[in-house]
Amino acid sequence: MREAKIETDFIKLDQFLKFENIAGTGGEAKNMIMDGLVKVNGNIEKARGKKLRRGDVIEIFGEEIKLI
Repeated sequence: MREAKIETDFIKLDQFLKFENIAGTGGEAKNMIMDGLVKVNGNIEKARGKKLRRGDVIEIFGEEIKLI
């Protein structure tokens, strides 16, 4: 599991995917989320505006990323 540091209280899921270069565009991030490819804390998350906070674990393509 790798870690990603955020400087704000939260980051939205679609923004996080772009920030981590997992998605190249907002549309690509939206499609990944809507296709059920992204898990947050072990649950499939389909809300692209989901607020992620420190301690959350995002899983995509078999990789886990913990927000710190």
